[in-house]
Amino acid sequence: MHFEILVEDLSGKRALDILMPKILGEQHTFNVKNYRGIGRIPKNFTNSTDASKRFLLSQLPRLLRGYGKTFAGYHSTYPAAVILVCDLDDKCLKTFRQELFDVLNAWHPKPETRFCIAIEEGEAWLLGDISAIKIAYPKAKDNVLNGYENDSICGTWELLADAVVINGSRALKRRGWQAVGMQKSAWAENIAPHMDVDANASPSFRYFRDKIRDLI
Repeated sequence: MHFEILVEDLSGKRALDILMPKILGEQHTFNVKNYRGIGRIPKNFTNSTDASKRFLLSQLPRLLRGYGKTFAGYHSTYPAAVILVCDLDDKCLKTFRQELFDVLNAWHPKPETRFCIAIEEGEAWLLGDISAIKIAYPKAKDNVLNGYENDSICGTWELLADAVVINGSRALKRRGWQAVGMQKSAWAENIAPHMDVDANASPSFRYFRDKIRDLI
């Protein structure tokens, strides 16, 4: 089976490029495609969207329509699915999921699709494996990591920064959002190789993992 995985930023791609083989094994294929941010679902998503606007939700209607047509052509010989991965941030999960399904259901044929929402942010999936963080960052602050509640709304990336970055999230923010993005990518590259996908404590990561394995 083949999986097209859509993520909102580069750090998500770097993490999943490492984690997907651990979930899939060697029999299946995948491609992780990253965007420049989450964006917004267009109000009239049946109209064409500007492909130059590289935001995930802004492109979602066009992408799902295209994948639906493409996958229909070879579904019987090599089935494929779209997996959308994005952060919940401060959105209502129930409302957000319904908006995503409204986009999917607008198309025929529609691709096999699963929506997997990281709660609150993608760093929650890294924080689901404290042992992996400690291997990647041996000096990580135990008092910060041990106080984390999985998938809690707490400023997730800031908490990880407070645990592993010198002078914490405040110092990182002062360096600007480009520095934050670079640091998030570094966390993904350094922590993901050590993660045990079968023992991760993040409920939203387990949901993502299990949806993929259910499809297989």
